Amino acid sequence: MKIQPARGTRDIYGEDLSAFMFVQNTARDFAKRYGFGEIQTPIFESTDVFARGVGETSDIVSKEMYTFTDRGGESFTLRPEGTAGVVRAFISEGMEQNQPVKLMYAGPMFRYERPQKGRYRQLHQVGVEVLGASAPQTDVEVLCLAWDFLSALGLAPYIRLELNTLGDVESRAAYRDALVAYFERYKDRLSEDSRVRLEKNPLRILDSKDDGDRKIVENAPAMIDYLNDESRQFFDAVKNGLTEMGIPFTVNPRLVRGLDYYRHTVFEFITDSLGAQGTVLAGGRYDGLVEQLGGPKTAGIGFGAGVDRLALLLREVGKQPEEPRPIAVVPVGDDMTLPVMKIARDLRRAGFIVDMAYSGNMGKRMKKANKINACAAVILGSDEYAKGVAAVRDLDAGDQSEVEIAALPDFMRKYRAARGLDA
Repeated sequence: MKIQPARGTRDIYGEDLSAFMFVQNTARDFAKRYGFGEIQTPIFESTDVFARGVGETSDIVSKEMYTFTDRGGESFTLRPEGTAGVVRAFISEGMEQNQPVKLMYAGPMFRYERPQKGRYRQLHQVGVEVLGASAPQTDVEVLCLAWDFLSALGLAPYIRLELNTLGDVESRAAYRDALVAYFERYKDRLSEDSRVRLEKNPLRILDSKDDGDRKIVENAPAMIDYLNDESRQFFDAVKNGLTEMGIPFTVNPRLVRGLDYYRHTVFEFITDSLGAQGTVLAGGRYDGLVEQLGGPKTAGIGFGAGVDRLALLLREVGKQPEEPRPIAVVPVGDDMTLPVMKIARDLRRAGFIVDMAYSGNMGKRMKKANKINACAAVILGSDEYAKGVAAVRDLDAGDQSEVEIAALPDFMRKYRAARGLDA
């Protein structure tokens, strides 16, 4: 029996890895531009971090977590999302002394859900968190970062930003009461999950995927009608800021997000190019989460983006990043292997990607050079070596030049610059 990767996991290599790394590296680049430092949190945490941080009524905690008991009898969970772990680190590392704290993360998350196109049980996320900044302008900046990141990937034409507010504690409580009163009238027609949510967190019913629930939700009260003046002013400031920054958005009054810790601004960047599961980046404000995990009263906002789904979207819309083309080095005869290896090493030290077939005659090695899409081949025979030169063949045009071995790095820089190729 052939050994396969575990269900919901995959090996990432080749073009898939190229797109994957492009997404991850672009996220790191733009987070750095916006003043975020990177943090790496443990892959597993005390189960309580996620139960308290994500919310016991969420699907993640109630249905999807990978939880185990260690030999000491303690319960731990593979992280299903990034925010709770970052907030735990904020508390345990005493970061509240230097607010605001701006952190970015990247890494694998784990959820026991049904594998489907672009969704895995080991998924990968990039995300940012801002802790200790309560002004609506912070929300605008985080959304600007998200938009600039997605635009740099070339995805702006294929996504839309949906925005909503959950208001402050007072507004959310008033809205909760209104939802309970409304859904109680339809309790017998709600799905089993939504009947549970009605008791614990009725806002989650708005996010139900059940067809029967969705019909009932169509006429449910809207959050916007229960905002107090402070919450309304906060949301207006966010919308005005986005308009000023030239970021298009649509207000979606049914948008609540799947986690229990959100307050005020919530948002999703959605595409229609990946089927029904179209969210590729999402987040919101979570004032109160730090307190919920035992820390001081601290404002917070952030987002998480699915690297797997963004990489898939790049391929679906024809935005697959191009890999830099390597240089091939070709010895003519076994006695030229070591001199060619030295040339390869010098070129690599100069910043070039260089490949060499380990065996075969010149014909086979040239065939390998074409197979890896090399832009040029550096060919070295004994006669050329004796003169201190090598032949450089342009594998696109077929032209060939004789170049001093010591001058090869400089020659290749000029060659690639003239053709618009990366080193």
